[in-house]
Amino acid sequence: MADWTIAGLAREGGVGVETIRYYQRRGLLGTPERPQGPGRAGRIRRYGEKDARRLRFIRAAQQAGFTLEQIGALLALDATDDRAQVRELARDRIAALDAQIAALQKARASLDHLARECGSRAAGPCPILTFFDH
Repeated sequence: MADWTIAGLAREGGVGVETIRYYQRRGLLGTPERPQGPGRAGRIRRYGEKDARRLRFIRAAQQAGFTLEQIGALLALDATDDRAQVRELARDRIAALDAQIAALQKARASLDHLARECGSRAAGPCPILTFFDH
């Protein structure tokens, strides 16, 4: 069984200690109690595999483009097994990704057109620079 300090959990999750603390403040990760014991070493909070799994979940959901607010909702829904709501959140995220993809494709097409225009002109201002100047 894993037994990490906050620094160890951060290393395990590929994030910084402050990220762990931020997730705790947002309510996405729990904060373990300090154990009672002699000296400071006995009072260090310890994190386990459950915490690492939750951290991996948060990071994977972020990579899929979910906001921390949406991730909190997904975590809450995990406890209720409300698949319909999870599907709705996923579909909302897919729609947002589709909109981003469409915007990127439009930007790519515009830049491609400008690059071709720039290459075909021997004189005069570059259409790319002129476009960005406006």
